[in-house]
Amino acid sequence: MNPQLSRGGAPASTRFRDRSHAGRELAARLRPPGERGELPDPVVLALPRGGVPVAREVARALGAPLDVLVARKIGAPFQPELGVGAIVGDAPPLFDRSALAALGLTEADLAPVVARERDELRRRERRYRGGRPALDLRGRTAIVVDDGLATGVTARAALRAARRAHPARLILAVPVGAPESVELLRGEADVVICLRSPYGFRAVGHWYDNFDQLTDEDVLAVLADV
Repeated sequence: MNPQLSRGGAPASTRFRDRSHAGRELAARLRPPGERGELPDPVVLALPRGGVPVAREVARALGAPLDVLVARKIGAPFQPELGVGAIVGDAPPLFDRSALAALGLTEADLAPVVARERDELRRRERRYRGGRPALDLRGRTAIVVDDGLATGVTARAALRAARRAHPARLILAVPVGAPESVELLRGEADVVICLRSPYGFRAVGHWYDNFDQLTDEDVLAVLADV
């Protein structure tokens, strides 16, 4: 096997060591050394769980507050990892209509999944916020951060939720993403920053050496450390 390839063929030179490494690279793209003032009054919004360690590095580099924007993927009943929709807060579900049609699914078919994910979303909001209100985005530069984009449907729902809070500028920043998802989301944010957009994408985890699953305790530790 080629020693420069692993993770199903991802070149070692294009992978991130872990989420913190990815966050530091993302922060450098957002604010190159010596540049100041191009992101006025920033606030960083992490999509938990995976986006939180990435967003911590961005928030530190920008001197910005870090908050969570809890979104939940709606997975296909027979393949939960396949995102066909997403929810944020109390907003109605956002569905990928083309995916539903291709899979022969209706919104009614997904009602039990939506109800289950809504319960989990509310649990996570309570756990991560501890009663603290969401940061006010009005008139600020809102930077939504995740560890990567697969279908992009969860990030799309998150961006629409952030937009409803009336930021002056809305930025999506991710280390890696499927090319088609990156292009789709350019219509949802004022700026989309994606460090790697490989055509042989496959999955977000293929582009990290260490892609451990995170727990609520991991998220809380990061939030307490910013």
